[in-house]
Amino acid sequence: MGESRHEWMEPGAYAVAPGVHRIPLPLPNDGLRAVNVYAIADGDTLTLVDGGWALEESREQLSAALRQIGAGLGDISRFLVTHAHRDHYTQAVALRQEFGSKVLLGADERHTIRNLIDPEHEPLAKQIEMLAECGAKPVRDAIVAARDNGPRPPHFWEEPDEWIGSSTDITLADRPLRAMATPGHTRGHLVFIDDASELMFAGDHVLPHITPSIGFEQSPSEVPLRDYLASLRLVRTLPDMRLLPAHGPVTDSVHQRVDELLDHHDTRLDATAAVVAKGASTAYEVARALTWTRRERTLDELDPFNQMMAVLETAAHLDVLGLQGKLSRDKIEGVVHYASV
Repeated sequence: MGESRHEWMEPGAYAVAPGVHRIPLPLPNDGLRAVNVYAIADGDTLTLVDGGWALEESREQLSAALRQIGAGLGDISRFLVTHAHRDHYTQAVALRQEFGSKVLLGADERHTIRNLIDPEHEPLAKQIEMLAECGAKPVRDAIVAARDNGPRPPHFWEEPDEWIGSSTDITLADRPLRAMATPGHTRGHLVFIDDASELMFAGDHVLPHITPSIGFEQSPSEVPLRDYLASLRLVRTLPDMRLLPAHGPVTDSVHQRVDELLDHHDTRLDATAAVVAKGASTAYEVARALTWTRRERTLDELDPFNQMMAVLETAAHLDVLGLQGKLSRDKIEGVVHYASV
């Protein structure tokens, strides 16, 4: 199984396959505390899968880890970024500005990137709109207050050098990689597959210990959980591979974790439908009736950011139940209401 549940976050460069090193980098929050980037030997240079969050501590740890393998930040020729979240994309852009490395990103992330670089863009604007539709006014108000009163991080949102199509071969000096579109976590999420070495650089699509958030982006698709479940099933049709995730330790089987994630969402869909059957109507009401995290916390026990994520995840499950014909969906005075069919 490789590193344990917590050891994977220790700084350094860890060989996971010939010519491939996993490098965990710090994140500035108490939930996900690290993100893995993967340094792949590419002739005299390196290709990195994901870039980390643009933080001074992250830059220093990446530089130190690369020194362990005889390289430096200037040796990174390109970043293959799995998706346009801050902890994956922004350090790649920052290092491009400094060293001229290339940044590649999935084509369907255009929607979010172009929204983020709009001069009129307000952070979390889409999520705030969605919380209102979920009937989650207390959560919405808390998020607005935190956004408006807190510091604004450096921008670092720019278009990539290249948009990667839904099925693209990427040639490295010693190995071919295959980019595969896996929408759901974001609409343009990609995984990168090394068929010869049986490796999947999975980004946030398949994570060993947690379930990825669904559709947390500025321009989500219409039903992101539907897309995510379809992407899991697509990955399950491939030969099994080692799982190289963005958060958590490397594990031996993509298939095993995909099966667990599909079971989790089936269970969650059933629980969500049962809460609606008992009379809950809005995503906020349903989220308050469910429990969250392994500790089975109530919604009120979560901080505002995680309350937002919980409510939006609940809405994603409700919308899939609607597509399955198990719930009706009506919008009344700006709030979406669900009922059993």
